[in-house]
Amino acid sequence: MAHKIRRVITGHDKDGKAICVSDEMATEILQRDTRPGVTLTNFWQSKTTPTEYDGPEETLGGPFILHPPKNGSIFRMVEFEPEDPEVLKNLDGKEAFSAMGASHAIVENARHPFMHRTDSVDYAVIVKGQITMLLDDSEVELNQGDVVVQRGTNHAWSNRSNETCLIAFVLVDAVSKL
Repeated sequence: MAHKIRRVITGHDKDGKAICVSDEMATEILQRDTRPGVTLTNFWQSKTTPTEYDGPEETLGGPFILHPPKNGSIFRMVEFEPEDPEVLKNLDGKEAFSAMGASHAIVENARHPFMHRTDSVDYAVIVKGQITMLLDDSEVELNQGDVVVQRGTNHAWSNRSNETCLIAFVLVDAVSKL
């Protein structure tokens, strides 16, 4: 069951005073049968860096994408319910990621069907629960309060616990110097 998440956006009135321009439940939510138990909720997207803080009051509404726009960023939360290994065996990562225009991000023949890589630096905060971050040949157990800086590496998220895990992400477009 996906958490309902309140999104508050600030701005300025005509006199330059700080105001709340929006206070409502987030509505850009992606759930799909091709990745059961995972819910993505987007809060904000920028298309440039630096971004304009006095620009549009709403930046969402286009296609739901996995990776940030060129020179941009995405702020989202992802909810991971406990994984069922039997269900996981029958899932197709490319099909699931195609809903976000990112089937190319899936790593073929990886240890997890949702192992992927994006050209981004992702800042992650484990808000609730536990999760295992899978890398090519290793894994890291993460708990509430832990943070991750994911730098364009192959990775997957596996909730092997008995409770839901909630992670806040900021994804920033990035390039490799290699």
